[in-house]
Amino acid sequence: MRILRVAQHLYPDTKGGGQYHVHAMSRDQAAMGHDVTVLTTRVDADQPRIEETDGYTVVRVPKGVTVAGNQISLSVARYLWGAGSEEFDVIHAHSHLYFSTNLAALKRRFEDIPLAITNHGLYSQSAPQWVFGWYLKTLGRWTFNQADVVFCYTDTDRERVRDLGVTSRIEVVSNGIDTDRFTPDGPTSELIAADGPIVLFVGRLVEGKRPEDAIRAASQVRGRRSDVELYLCGDGPLRDEVVELAGELEIDDATHFLGHIPYDEMPKVYRSGDVLILPSRAEGVPRTVLEAMASNVPVISSRLEQTAGIVECSGETVEIGNVEGYAASLERLLAADSTREQSSRQTVTSEYNWERTVRRTTDHLLELL
Repeated sequence: MRILRVAQHLYPDTKGGGQYHVHAMSRDQAAMGHDVTVLTTRVDADQPRIEETDGYTVVRVPKGVTVAGNQISLSVARYLWGAGSEEFDVIHAHSHLYFSTNLAALKRRFEDIPLAITNHGLYSQSAPQWVFGWYLKTLGRWTFNQADVVFCYTDTDRERVRDLGVTSRIEVVSNGIDTDRFTPDGPTSELIAADGPIVLFVGRLVEGKRPEDAIRAASQVRGRRSDVELYLCGDGPLRDEVVELAGELEIDDATHFLGHIPYDEMPKVYRSGDVLILPSRAEGVPRTVLEAMASNVPVISSRLEQTAGIVECSGETVEIGNVEGYAASLERLLAADSTREQSSRQTVTSEYNWERTVRRTTDHLLELL
């Protein structure tokens, strides 16, 4: 099968769970014997336009104009309507939120090449929710409806997409992680050194992830447990604001900004932590939650209907923006024994294994042929 994968960003050009998903899916499908090309936008002008990596081909085009985190690239359109695009059996686009996926849908509208779209989360992390509420009822719905199949991570997300008026076929294929890599046993990270409990935040420092809530919750816990320390793994446009907030709350000495951590280091980071906090306003099924759970690290997340059932098997969920609730959950989980944690790894290994994700995705793509 010749697959054209369309994604605004790709790991390791940029960092994030969605970007890594695209890379790992392409790598593993290539290892299965499929011919995979990823069409993406160039982050750095010095990057090669065409590159072979991990068994698949990367085609990078100029990113064009960026609006609310979305790159409006006419070069993507030129490639999709170029002669080279006729070589593929199927197009697999990632995230309905991007202009590149809108263009893939437009191509499917006028040409007879099957299209699959993976929904990595209904709402953007980098734009106001009301903007995307309007978008989902108009262009977003139209984009979904051009697809021959839409992949959703959970039954809940499938129903949410249906509620938008989407009539395309929808298949639930859970997100997954490498459960052989993320384990509770093994070395810890040299980047983390503290005598007391460790709270982890893993994610981009952007509005949608709400890292300031993690800072404020840690500050409240520090008022009662002075040995708690917070480590933030990730970078983004809010970094300066979050650093300033830690200073204002007088917990800058217990708040550590590690920036982007290489993927190979992350299993050690999770093993070094006692709890993961993710207070996002919107998510799909984030890899960070699954990775922490596979490492037997309990999770506190915002109460999102598509993730609550996963998190609550061994952790707790809190209403978005409820800092006092996050602080109370942190105190409870830091004081709890490890009996609840053991079930979290079992949940991930049985239901969210990456090998299964790749196999089921590939099977559904083959069905389109």
